[in-house]
Amino acid sequence: MDAKLIQTIKGTNDRLAEKGMLPFKEKGTKEGPTLKITPGERYQTVMGFGGAFTEAAAYTLAQISKEKRMEIIESYFHPVHGLAYSLGRTHIHSCDFSLGNYTYVEEDDEELRTFSIEREHQYVIPFIKDAVKTRKEDLTILSSPWSPPAWMKTNNEMNNGGKLLPEYQSAWALYYSKYIKAMEEAGIPIWGVTVQNEPDATQIWDSCRYTAEEERDFVRDYLGPTLEKEGLDHKKIVIWDHNRDIAYERASTVLSDPEAAKYIWGTGIHWYVSEEFENLTKIHNDFPDKHIMFTEGCIEGGVQLGAWHTGERYGRNIIGDLNNWLEGWIDWNLVLDEQGGPNHVGNYCDAPIIVDTKKEQVHYNSSYYYIGHFSKYIKPNAVRIKHEIEHPALQVVAFQNEDDSIVVVVMNEKDEFAETNLVLGDQACHVEFPSHSISTLVI
Repeated sequence: MDAKLIQTIKGTNDRLAEKGMLPFKEKGTKEGPTLKITPGERYQTVMGFGGAFTEAAAYTLAQISKEKRMEIIESYFHPVHGLAYSLGRTHIHSCDFSLGNYTYVEEDDEELRTFSIEREHQYVIPFIKDAVKTRKEDLTILSSPWSPPAWMKTNNEMNNGGKLLPEYQSAWALYYSKYIKAMEEAGIPIWGVTVQNEPDATQIWDSCRYTAEEERDFVRDYLGPTLEKEGLDHKKIVIWDHNRDIAYERASTVLSDPEAAKYIWGTGIHWYVSEEFENLTKIHNDFPDKHIMFTEGCIEGGVQLGAWHTGERYGRNIIGDLNNWLEGWIDWNLVLDEQGGPNHVGNYCDAPIIVDTKKEQVHYNSSYYYIGHFSKYIKPNAVRIKHEIEHPALQVVAFQNEDDSIVVVVMNEKDEFAETNLVLGDQACHVEFPSHSISTLVI
């Protein structure tokens, strides 16, 4: 038995670098801390990893040569040469990472007769189709609204929070259905929808607030029944779609109502504000038949080319969430320009791939490689398995793929080198983890 070792190491050129095979021997051959893997103890099945097809990302790719554009798409979606992404997210009309506020209907069209996703055919849909062609199979796509049209809201604008007016709940629920059907007519299957992106935040961009009770009632009385009536009851509904800090309280309020819960697949999580990973386990323990998905996270405050802490934040969050019952992980913008946009309110952010559209240069950030240590090797339908680690510096998660291969991801955020004996059954192999590195072992 051997373990293939893949490493990304700060201060070196090692980026998803294959470092060779490590042989297993009868355990006890070398003293030191141990990392024990127990495949017989199994937890959740994972769906995969992915990122968001924002208008900003799609527009950025349209500003460069076809060759560079396809290089980036393959870097994410190719099953062998790329990160093997299998998940995606879209925004239902505009979000902050759009070129401006827009909707799919004309003003005051309560019956949605003018509904059209024509705008998405310019940038977003071609991007998704090329990703699917590269992957050679459909992606699992989750779609989220940032705000209803201005005329459906209490503040009469898409930005700056506000709420959905009660008289438009039926029309707004139908809007999701029309979006799903229009995307599918365009050849893009939609797996599910979230009720509202970040319902507990008033943002200067497209936003809309719901209390937990309002979200529960909207799903129970409007969104769930409307999708059912429209023949879309097989589509998943994800609640919350916001930060971990109060995720348990929000999920508990909604999922405790059986009439609402029957329509709901699970809870969506963002990473801003806190790293209280244990809140995911609290949700799982109380509602074990429901699921948990990471629906958004990014590095805020603009581009940080060459930064290492950004990749480590991704690694720490992915490991923390996976060890607490997470089933799918979706990054925010797949790619952004040299400014960290475009963003119609100047909310610039970083992305794993940054394109300097003026110089036609593609920059792969540390986050790109850190995500790859999970997404390239932990395949869809892999099952998390038990690990026990004695080393205080190392963060670990372990999975078994459908082909029975075992994948162990180990991250060392510390300034000091670390080493362990990886124990599987009655065999062990010695592994070294340089400072500020992430390692994947495939057994």
